[in-house]
Amino acid sequence: MKLVSENADKQTIFHDADGNYVLETRQDVSGILEKNKAEFASIDERAKWGDLTKIATLPMVVIDDLNKKGIMRGFAVIDERRFRAFLNDPDNRFFRTRPGEV
Repeated sequence: MKLVSENADKQTIFHDADGNYVLETRQDVSGILEKNKAEFASIDERAKWGDLTKIATLPMVVIDDLNKKGIMRGFAVIDERRFRAFLNDPDNRFFRTRPGEV
């Protein structure tokens, strides 16, 4: 394994896996998830949604993955249907900052 780049919360690592070259990005997301959990708990489920309602905080590694999948381009959502499905997926509930369906 060889460290390619590192900043405050994200590492990119290069390694050879069975003759295949792999770039792996790692990020400690525990702080983001704890903050999301606290925000989620503080929201009244009956509160109305508005145009600028915050619904999630996504780590950079997740945004990178959504870019690779064609759901986002940079920080812009380009496939609204797939982005909503991602946010409503129970596996991604820890990124949500409020209850309800998007």
